[in-house]
Amino acid sequence: MTTTEYLARAPRPHAPVRLLCFPFAGGGASAYARWQHELDARGASVDVLPVRLPGREGRSGEPRFTELAPLVVELDEELDEVLASPHLLYGHSMGALVAYALMRRRQERGAPLPRAALLAAYRAPHLPPPRLDSDIDTGAGAGAGPGADGSCAASDSDLARALVALGGLPEALLGHPEWLRALLPVVRDDLALCASAGTAGGPLCVPLHLFAGADDSLVRTSEVTAWRRYAARGCEVRVLPGGHFFLRTHEGWLLDEVAPLVRRYGGRRTVHAAAS
Repeated sequence: MTTTEYLARAPRPHAPVRLLCFPFAGGGASAYARWQHELDARGASVDVLPVRLPGREGRSGEPRFTELAPLVVELDEELDEVLASPHLLYGHSMGALVAYALMRRRQERGAPLPRAALLAAYRAPHLPPPRLDSDIDTGAGAGAGPGADGSCAASDSDLARALVALGGLPEALLGHPEWLRALLPVVRDDLALCASAGTAGGPLCVPLHLFAGADDSLVRTSEVTAWRRYAARGCEVRVLPGGHFFLRTHEGWLLDEVAPLVRRYGGRRTVHAAAS
């Protein structure tokens, strides 16, 4: 198996199915650090492979992508051998957008597709991307609005407070500017990447399983449900307790939903898309 910087380790050769997990804006592969253990404990036979994007955590010295298209081209090339085996994709927030764009590219060129995609806490691709500088009420006054290039133009203070309000940042970190100086540029670049997505494509030949947070103040349940128009092979929606980051606050609830899906798709044949 070819090694790639996008994975922390080589995939297990005999796993019945792989689960590749894409991070939210500002996040990294560590968001899924417990998933292998927790899914094993739930009897789901799966090889969990968190995706390591450039410019964060173990790849912090590498330049980050601020546009979606070149990132997807590189992911498709780097993960092609990994994705030739039975697999599922999970994407949370920005990760859902990245997973969708990767599936679109692979479907268009007739490459193997996932047995199912699990997409969480993100608006359907035809809707405007959520904006931390305008869609979240921080109680600190009006946001700065988007920059001319679609990037986040809020001040560091307002952006940090928006992340706290959303549940993506502990309030205690507001008193540690050195940590914020490391985190906020990653968030800004990831928000620019989301804003670069452009026009959405057509339906995917992949079953979609959608997850929304009941108290998500950034992405409404109806905006998650709108992914149905991209589901040519069926769609299920689950509303979980918690806000935008239910991945963190209600991880056990989420994994209780993921484990049966892993078992459901673990024995099916890999789907190949006809090139379109």
